[in-house]
Amino acid sequence: MADKRVITNIEAHVRQLIDDHKRLSKRCAELTGQRDALRAEKRALEERIRTLEAEVARMQLVEGLAGTGSNREKARARVNRLMREVDRCIALLGQPAAIPDVGADGKTR
Repeated sequence: MADKRVITNIEAHVRQLIDDHKRLSKRCAELTGQRDALRAEKRALEERIRTLEAEVARMQLVEGLAGTGSNREKARARVNRLMREVDRCIALLGQPAAIPDVGADGKTR
């Protein structure tokens, strides 16, 4: 009789464990979906922030170039920096490319 009660207790515990496992697996799947949705939203918001920051920088440059506001010096410095970069690019384009001298046999001399 005592053996039957022990077996019944074990069966009840096993059923409870199976039910808990099913419930927790379902909850885990729900939380995984929520996590994925939040990650996607985060990426979209980060992209929006980058876009808005670039727009603010352009607006500050325009305002500075127009001669109004406190961003005038920043705008001039940025334009000067961009002009130097363009000048460096032009200088690099004017330089002959360093092409190795290759003979008829295909070997570099």
